[in-house]
Amino acid sequence: MNKIKLLKALFLSLLLLSSSVIFAQGFGTVKGKITETETGEALIGAQVYTSSTTTGTVTDIDGNYSLELMPGSYTLKISFIGYATKSATVEIVSDMVVTMNFDLASDLFGLDEVVVTATFAERTKFESPLSLTSLNATDIQRLTSNSQADILRVVPGITAEGGGGEVAANIFVRGLPSGGQYQFTPLQIDGLPVLSAFGLNSSAHDVYFRNDLGLRDLEFVRGGASILFGAGSVAGIINYNSITGSAVPENIVQLEFASKGRTKVDFLTSGPMGEKTFYSFSGFYRYDEGPLVSGLNTVGTQLRGSIKSLLDNGKGVITISGQYINDKVQFFLPYPLTPEGDNRFSRPKGNDGETIFTLNSSDATSFSFDTPNGVYQSQINNAVMTIGGFLMANLKVNLENGFKLATKVKYANYNHQFNLFLDGDGVHNVPETQAGYLDDRGLPANSNVTYISTGQELGSSDLLFQNRILDRERPMTDIVGDANLSKTWGVNHVTLGVFGSYTTARDDDWIYSYLGDFRNAPLMVGVTLPDGSEYTTGGFINGSGAQISNRFFTMRKGAIYLTDQVEWERWSLDVGLRYEKAKGFINKETGVGSNTFNKGEVEADDIAVTVAGLFKASESINIYANFSRGYFFPELRSVRFSAPGVPQSYDPETIIQAEIGAKFGYKKFAGNAAVYYVTLDNRRSVEFINDGQGGIVEEVLVQSTETYGLELSGSWFFIRNFSLFGTFTAMSHQFTKFEGNDDLVGNWLRRQPQIMGMIGLQYDNRKWDVSLSDNILGKKFANDANTVELASYGIMRFDLGYTFSMGVDQSLRLGFSIYNLIDSDGVTEGSPRQGNSQISGGDFFVGRPILPRRYFGRVTFNF
Repeated sequence: MNKIKLLKALFLSLLLLSSSVIFAQGFGTVKGKITETETGEALIGAQVYTSSTTTGTVTDIDGNYSLELMPGSYTLKISFIGYATKSATVEIVSDMVVTMNFDLASDLFGLDEVVVTATFAERTKFESPLSLTSLNATDIQRLTSNSQADILRVVPGITAEGGGGEVAANIFVRGLPSGGQYQFTPLQIDGLPVLSAFGLNSSAHDVYFRNDLGLRDLEFVRGGASILFGAGSVAGIINYNSITGSAVPENIVQLEFASKGRTKVDFLTSGPMGEKTFYSFSGFYRYDEGPLVSGLNTVGTQLRGSIKSLLDNGKGVITISGQYINDKVQFFLPYPLTPEGDNRFSRPKGNDGETIFTLNSSDATSFSFDTPNGVYQSQINNAVMTIGGFLMANLKVNLENGFKLATKVKYANYNHQFNLFLDGDGVHNVPETQAGYLDDRGLPANSNVTYISTGQELGSSDLLFQNRILDRERPMTDIVGDANLSKTWGVNHVTLGVFGSYTTARDDDWIYSYLGDFRNAPLMVGVTLPDGSEYTTGGFINGSGAQISNRFFTMRKGAIYLTDQVEWERWSLDVGLRYEKAKGFINKETGVGSNTFNKGEVEADDIAVTVAGLFKASESINIYANFSRGYFFPELRSVRFSAPGVPQSYDPETIIQAEIGAKFGYKKFAGNAAVYYVTLDNRRSVEFINDGQGGIVEEVLVQSTETYGLELSGSWFFIRNFSLFGTFTAMSHQFTKFEGNDDLVGNWLRRQPQIMGMIGLQYDNRKWDVSLSDNILGKKFANDANTVELASYGIMRFDLGYTFSMGVDQSLRLGFSIYNLIDSDGVTEGSPRQGNSQISGGDFFVGRPILPRRYFGRVTFNF
């Protein structure tokens, strides 16, 4: 019994001892108040967190915070949107209270934000020797309803065409010739390209990715230094950085409704999920009957997520992220417009007397026809369909002796179709009278022309419009990786890295024709000959269907690069060298159904060199300059065969870029002014051209171009909470070589103006936010021959919101916006398939107008 009592006493003693040890190791507290430097006002909802743990909090209505921590040394970080982040070291002792007050200086223009794109060492936007435009999460959230074009219009030097809908925006940069599919400005997500190889097919990068609330910011870095990074971005990088979770939880739900039948639900949730682990999850569901109503709907979803874990006491971090997308989006091509004089055109009236906004039609979705490979069923109802996603890993580690390792790897796979209504039959391309239609095709004048849906004959004045559908099957797989090792020696920050990618894509096309009347969302028309035979069946032109291509491309690339970022007190100098080798594998069927193929391999290598410098002239002015000699590997689909199995030459296209500029950062004004020069030699431009018989051929044009330009951008807070902002670009671009047509040398590049800009006014006091902006594009030409001029136009946007505070970290914003406030009839492009044969005279002009006015309402709940 005594032994039992002794054991009990010993157990109680150990328990008391362990309790005293635990008590001795109890929490300490750091508390304080966060205020604004200028006014001394409390900042409500400022984030306070430690950089090495998941511990964090937000300030209350009086700007106060309190944070319990285990004993130890911590780096405390304080951040608030619109203010410069502060850091401080705090020593926590058990049962002790440490008071630390902070005042945050406003950073109205984000000049102190650290740039992560096109740099290997941390530097701010103001200290980067490159032209840089960035948008924060709030900016992106208020623009999520529109295409990449509507977001990228804020970037000087960028011509962005968004008349085709939400995806496949045409992006042109600094007078470089292309079809606009992000060829010189790849779209990146978290530092890796959406697509690593260009020219395996003509799908734009934004068909694989949609914006959502899980984006932290957008950085668009222009200039030749971009060639060093990622996939070798020739003229700039469009990089979205994702929210990866932090010590402070964040949750957002946004409901959006718009005219013409749009409903969209967005969400984001992020925060800590363990001792040193964070999560983020975002996505949307969208249903849209517009913006151009045709009976074909836009519907789909995207989900993205990430898990981030701190390694080895904060000395490293690994992030695993991924995307799943299942989305269908309508795409709108040019159609016949009514000339109004002075190079302006308006939407025409249809047979029913109503304005025509689109010739896409749900009546043309059930066609089928025989091919050498079996019966083909129309896929036009899928429109631009993307199903698939990616999985990505990002590892950053601080090694011994000051070395830093950063590596990213991504695997992406998409089942992708790009199905579209073309802009005419490839021969006439404009509406025709019934008599003219029959006569021109050698059909009897007494043929019976009726509406399929009702069986009624067309009215005597009703016009016919024959159009084509092009279905494209384009599955894609992309494997890409980038790794680099860096170290700082004194003023030098040296980085040695490697890049590699392997991309495969199919490019299979089917084309067929149908007959409709001329109205918005046309009705199908049947033509029955006097002998009872049908020229059209259900509107389908009998005998018109064919598979026109069967191709498979693979691109393998590998690169090594070496850079040095040198930082002195007032000077910084960047130098970089990149060597890259590309090998392409081409597999083209010589005739669909022939089962014979032209197979070949091409390869090329080249070197890029960049130099960039910056001088801190004063606290408010930095002068910078950069020069680069880069390369662009020609699109694989541009390669022709001189003999079976013998592809033609595959020489890299050379690009030279130079820029001199100044950055201004005053208390209430920030801006950038730059002049630049860009040349591109022996560019192989691939154009889709009508063959004159209803088909389409790919024509390769070898060109050289030259551009001089001036870019200005700035923001001015002239009164508290009021800002005036704008951009202006003036450039002179021309062809210096046009193989096979010397008469075009000296002409403007098509679809690119020489004057453009944006001006806007904004008010934001954190409750009310109002903005009005107008994006203006000067005149441009629809073709390289410069025979068809398109007049200048503007796109005005209005946004209004009111935010209700519902607690310390909860708010509700009610928002309303109008896209294209003045409802301009501007034309983004003519018919690219008509090339230099396009004319602007006649009763109709084939062109693509900007999207019409649309109203949006949003409810955004932050909690």
